[in-house]
Amino acid sequence: MIKKILFFFIPPDKWKIPVIIMLAIFCGFSAYSIYISRFSSYLGENPKTCVNCHIMAPQYATWSHSSHYNHATCNDCHVPHNNILNKYYFKAKDGMRHAAIFTIRGEPQVIQIKKVSKDAVQKNCERCHEHLINNDRIAENTNCKKYKPIAAERYCWDCHREVPHGKINSLSSTPNARVPLLESPVPDWLNNLISKEKK
Repeated sequence: MIKKILFFFIPPDKWKIPVIIMLAIFCGFSAYSIYISRFSSYLGENPKTCVNCHIMAPQYATWSHSSHYNHATCNDCHVPHNNILNKYYFKAKDGMRHAAIFTIRGEPQVIQIKKVSKDAVQKNCERCHEHLINNDRIAENTNCKKYKPIAAERYCWDCHREVPHGKINSLSSTPNARVPLLESPVPDWLNNLISKEKK
């Protein structure tokens, strides 16, 4: 039975070479796409990964000048932390959506967070600031206790709007911000070859 299935996928002799060439081209383009998209960087927690897409520069700049800079990275706030499978599933799903939108240049002028991402950020606010929310004395002084009964209808940033991206989520709100530039995906050997040809 297994042999029949295998023989079904083996092309006739006259098609073997073209099929091998097509598979090699497909594998080459796939490997190049993985390399050029810096795929491995998305598996880590480095905030510089978020500026692989240049449109995220204002978010990176405003975060880097915020109170969260020394305490939380992008993934600490924007990705669920209930279990590792959900975390990487969420990163993959969100990343594929972002990549598709940015590739076809379909991003809006002002990036808006989606409902599922809002819920993840809210849970992370509660996870990190649990000691403040559940401390009755602090909660009472900060008005958080007053809003607890309607927490399902409100997000933390309904009050704390400027955390962590500032008043205006743009580079103009952080004029001296340094956003890391993307490194060229062109390998050094190819750059050297091009520079030699120009001389």
